[in-house]
Amino acid sequence: MSSGLTGRQRALLALVCAVAVSTIYGIQPVLEAAGEDLGLGKGALGWLVAAGQIGYLAGLVLLVPLGDLFDRRRLIAVHLLLTAAGAGVVAAAPGGGIAIAGLALAGLFAVVVQITVAYVAAVSPAGERGRNIGAVTSGVVIGILGVRVVAGTLGELADWRMVYLVIAGLCAMLALAARFTLEADVRRPRARYGQLLSSLGRLVAGDRLFLSRGLVAFFLFASFGTLWSGLALPLGDAPWHFGTTEIGLFGLAGLIGALGAARAGRWADRGLAPSVTGWALALLTASWLLIAQAGSSLWLLIAGVIVLDFAVQAVHVSSQHLLTTARPDQSSSVIGAYMAFYSLGSALGAITTTWAYSAAGWPAASLLGAAYAALGLLVATSTRRFTSLPQARQPRSPNKSGAAAK
Repeated sequence: MSSGLTGRQRALLALVCAVAVSTIYGIQPVLEAAGEDLGLGKGALGWLVAAGQIGYLAGLVLLVPLGDLFDRRRLIAVHLLLTAAGAGVVAAAPGGGIAIAGLALAGLFAVVVQITVAYVAAVSPAGERGRNIGAVTSGVVIGILGVRVVAGTLGELADWRMVYLVIAGLCAMLALAARFTLEADVRRPRARYGQLLSSLGRLVAGDRLFLSRGLVAFFLFASFGTLWSGLALPLGDAPWHFGTTEIGLFGLAGLIGALGAARAGRWADRGLAPSVTGWALALLTASWLLIAQAGSSLWLLIAGVIVLDFAVQAVHVSSQHLLTTARPDQSSSVIGAYMAFYSLGSALGAITTTWAYSAAGWPAASLLGAAYAALGLLVATSTRRFTSLPQARQPRSPNKSGAAAK
């Protein structure tokens, strides 16, 4: 039986997730300064944002399945070093083309996040899997939201390049820490790399649990992306006229909600993941009533941000728990394919938010975010019966186990 993770190892892996994912989102708060320094026109700035996402999507398909073949501890260390190399290229880039290539490289190996989650699922005893996944996955949201605060501050105090110089240094140090702190995850693979890649298509087409959770993730992160890709628009406009640093501080409200949702992992360990998904998506939909008030009340907006990030994290942890429980021997491949839905949903939210805001303001963008959340709730409700198999595998008391077997 797996020996589980110590508190120190959980903290290390959460930090790995936070720093790795920050390579993708760290450019956003310093986008204009970076573009001006690199000689990019405003029309080309989008490539700085898109490069990391494109690399990340490629890594989900091509690199994450390697976790089902090789020692994940070694993969975590190697991928962190390569992420550091990509961030270093960005920090030293003489022009826009090199910076875009560096961002794509960093994004490609930032999928160390999914290999980390698969490692956690593999080494955790069944009764602790949800708790550990919840604790480590919280690092992802910390990275996405926290880097907005840190990058905005570093960009103003020093230079935009310092953001990626710091990220590169942290990735290198974490690679060494992972190599000497984590236990090896050696096992005998049951398939070859090509077979794993081909299995992803069959997973999407034939696994109803995976497809339902993937669609939930698509709409979940479309709603999440609607908020965090568009929030700067109403805050930078009348009546607030906030700058980059002030807008970045709103990420702290999201951190509060995300950290509170670490409890969702414990609920999943008790077999409550389907129920958590339902009420969390309902909560996510309702949170947009508060977020829609961004033009008139900052306090209502902050409350809505906290609720939204709590709900998103609760659903995300529950979904990963269900999927890794259902397919323990393919946890890396399953998580990589699942996160492809996350990436596509985030992109949809980012694209449609600016369109809705330009057409009818923040109320229209908020209605869009609520609609995405409601669609996720509809999918989760209509496909709830598909979660019965992994739920039955949750640890139970002897009496309940006997009843379930009957």
